[in-house]
Amino acid sequence: MTWSEHTVTRDGVRLVCRDSGGPGQPVVLLHRLAGHAGEWDRTAQRLSPRHRVIALDQRGHGASERHPQDVSRDAYVADVIAVLDQLALRRPVLVGQSLGGHTAMLTAAAHPERVRALVLVEAGPGGPNPNVPADIGSWLDSWPTPFISREAAAQFLGGGPVGEGWAAGLEERGGGWWPRFDREVMTRSLAENAQRSFWHEWAQITCPTLVVLAQSGFIPRQEAEDMLRQRPTTVAMSIPRTGHDLHLEQPGTLHSALSDFLKDLA
Repeated sequence: MTWSEHTVTRDGVRLVCRDSGGPGQPVVLLHRLAGHAGEWDRTAQRLSPRHRVIALDQRGHGASERHPQDVSRDAYVADVIAVLDQLALRRPVLVGQSLGGHTAMLTAAAHPERVRALVLVEAGPGGPNPNVPADIGSWLDSWPTPFISREAAAQFLGGGPVGEGWAAGLEERGGGWWPRFDREVMTRSLAENAQRSFWHEWAQITCPTLVVLAQSGFIPRQEAEDMLRQRPTTVAMSIPRTGHDLHLEQPGTLHSALSDFLKDLA
């Protein structure tokens, strides 16, 4: 698959998107915190024969603006809408994993007329957790950067397809391999999630929704049950033998779930 690249600018912040092209139902892919658009490549390759696939490097990540001042949840949502506007994407399906799923959820809640359907991969309304920014910061501080090679980074970051997915987001600079994000931007991006839950926004969503969870993921069972209780028309599934980065571990299984969901939409 050959990507074309677009640069979208909103309020002076540069956003970079990969675009598969094509006339099919648009699908917008949103990565996790500290992630990058390229981690969706295997999913995008499977979707692209039938869909126009857009993978966005969100603000503070990848090829997009590295040091945005505003990292509020509203800013991330406004970026998605700017991409839809500037690429003329009419009612796409939003697919997001982890914090990208959270952004997709808030976009669908705030702009129901702009979103055809929503897919949350290891994401939900959450709840206040003041320790999250510090915990993520400590984890990022543990990275032995610069890594001596992408292979060494992949091994440190979990090995296998998960480690490779993380390592693919690094850049070579000064003889070593570095993250394409700033640690402080990452921790600030979690500030609102640390302070409150987003159950009100979850209740506002009106479009068809698929929730895909890992067998050993980050979403507590009670949260998943409450999501279905509050919105019983939600389609939910769990993928066995997976963790939080299930889109890297089992992209084929995720694609099958996405394909069935997209066919039902049609």
